[in-house]
Amino acid sequence: MTEAVVVIGNFDGVHTGHQKVLAEATRDTDHPLVVVTFWPHPVTVLRPEKAPKLLSSLRGRIELLKQAGAHEVRVIRFTDEVAAMSPEEFVDRFLLPLNPIRVVVGENFRFGHRASGDVTTLAKLGEGRFEVRPLPLSMIDQEISCSTAIRSLLAEGDVATAAQHLGRPFRFSGVVVVGDQRGREMGFPTANLSVSREMIVPADGVYAGWVTNLDEPGWDPMPAAISVGTNPTFDGVDHRVESYVLDRTDLELYGSEIAVDFVERLRGQVRFEGIDTLIAQMGADVDATRQRLGAQARQ
Repeated sequence: MTEAVVVIGNFDGVHTGHQKVLAEATRDTDHPLVVVTFWPHPVTVLRPEKAPKLLSSLRGRIELLKQAGAHEVRVIRFTDEVAAMSPEEFVDRFLLPLNPIRVVVGENFRFGHRASGDVTTLAKLGEGRFEVRPLPLSMIDQEISCSTAIRSLLAEGDVATAAQHLGRPFRFSGVVVVGDQRGREMGFPTANLSVSREMIVPADGVYAGWVTNLDEPGWDPMPAAISVGTNPTFDGVDHRVESYVLDRTDLELYGSEIAVDFVERLRGQVRFEGIDTLIAQMGADVDATRQRLGAQARQ
């Protein structure tokens, strides 16, 4: 097998810190870049009660890693067996078959049974076989860029700061399902996405953002007012992401896979006392969306 540069990590969200690791990995070398990642998240196996909600699906993660420069992505299915491996077993089974000339990890990288291996362990195991290059954690405005911090920002509804750490707006995607169709009756038809327990979404509220039809190549992102929550005005129960594409009542997106990119939070979720009050607020939300998104939303 051709010699390769190998990068290891969870890479949930493939944020700016991850992107810098991948960029640094191939600096001063022309060797192909192979990224090794884990699925499901190790905490899901080791401490399921503390499993984090994910920033991206596995498919989304692979796409983002390739956009960031990965030539190949190897997914390790994380199981109790993998968790029980010694650092030596992990290197023998998962790294050496990739013929690494260099292995790049974050400086806080841990591996092997009970996280017994660290960067020093990896360097010792690689002596005479591959170079180990640890990299410091990335910072933005004195804050560490990490998946945990981004999850916290999204839980607060701070999608703008989350986007700084991600290097792009936070994206939630899925297949459009049939909703209650109340929005259509009120003049604001929405494309509805169900929210699974495994994936994170921003805090309940209304946001300005963009919708893209992933099933239509070349489909330009369209400005949208986005609602996240349970629709308390109608005593809703299901958690959804509902997007009204500005000025479009003709879109037929049922069954299509769409991406929703969150730009800015407009307000929190509110229970309204009547339909007229709700419709008036939806109109105000649309106006606020135009203002936040600028000229592109006013075309």
